[in-house]
Amino acid sequence: MSQKVVLAFSGGLDTSFCVKYLSEDRGMDVYSVLVDTGGFSDADLKAIEERAYSLGVKSHVTISKTDDYYQQCLKFLVFGNVLKNNTYPLSVSAERIFQAIAAAEYAREIGASAIAHGSTGAGNDQVRFDMAFRIIAPDAEVITPIRDLRLSREAEIEYLKAKGVEQEWHKSAYSINKGLWGTSVGGKETLTSDQFLPESAWPTQVTKTEPETITLIFQHGEIKGVAGEMFTNSVDAIRKITELAGPFGIGRDIHVGDTIIGIKGRVGFEAPAPLILIKAHHTLEKHVLGKWQLYWKEQLANWYGTMLHEGQFMDPVMRNIETFLADTQAHVSGKVHVLLAPYRFQVLGIESDHDLMSSTFGSYGEMNNAWTGDDVRGFSKVASNQIMIYEKINNQ
Repeated sequence: MSQKVVLAFSGGLDTSFCVKYLSEDRGMDVYSVLVDTGGFSDADLKAIEERAYSLGVKSHVTISKTDDYYQQCLKFLVFGNVLKNNTYPLSVSAERIFQAIAAAEYAREIGASAIAHGSTGAGNDQVRFDMAFRIIAPDAEVITPIRDLRLSREAEIEYLKAKGVEQEWHKSAYSINKGLWGTSVGGKETLTSDQFLPESAWPTQVTKTEPETITLIFQHGEIKGVAGEMFTNSVDAIRKITELAGPFGIGRDIHVGDTIIGIKGRVGFEAPAPLILIKAHHTLEKHVLGKWQLYWKEQLANWYGTMLHEGQFMDPVMRNIETFLADTQAHVSGKVHVLLAPYRFQVLGIESDHDLMSSTFGSYGEMNNAWTGDDVRGFSKVASNQIMIYEKINNQ
């Protein structure tokens, strides 16, 4: 009886090679699985399924994880205003770990003795997949043909041709990975330290030139309304923001960061919805949360983003931080007005029943209603006591 192996399958060159290698060279029954976290159209999913069967898989399944992806991860990235290195909304980082988890759970469900992925040995994804597989299916053999054989793209193509796979494998000038939480863009410029991606490299071209203002509605930290339309599912609201803001060229940037394996890397991305949402949400929070809530949210959320980026999503401490982040959102409800324009956006202001900028207590720099000058004089004297004593003793 042939050994059963689950392959995390995308339909690209690397995973196509894996199907042939595992089924024909190693004599295994290949069960391919595509995990959809919001980056595929129905036509994409159908084409990938057909490709899998044409390559010789025993079975192919598509697992939809978009709603789980939002509920279990993306909403916490918004709650925490998470931008890696103050720039990157973790578009691919978050997506990959959810795909790895789903593939491993499927392998365990069907009793596969092995599980495989097509990552190379050069990036972060190999670690994310390996870790998820080991945690969820620790008894399964992990097979990584591209990494282990150290294959070049040309060698993979020649191998597939020898196996009768004559598909045209066009190497695009730019590698594109589209997802619900943003699209990554890699090319020759991102392999340098000084060059930016050209206009033609961006998947969404600029077609809107007249600025427009939209209003976002948050309920307990979650996006529920966009430009006059209310959404039950925040995933649909995210897609609506992408639809409105993407054609302005909003959300483009290059992230420079430390990979899990210890080298620096650059990647371009366009993520209009995440960047607008995080900035709008953060602005609303600055109006409705206290200073220590904001302080500790920033510390924990930054650490949460790093752990997620490095494949540590399943560590139980992450659930603890999520509980904290969710608890802070009780009063994060209101409207945020945002200006959209070519290549930029601007948060104009907020409206909220929980706005702590209340004129009932005073207006900053102008007047006060809830305290007197003598109150402030006494407070200042006590607050400065410790440093006053320190200075007097040490400057005698």
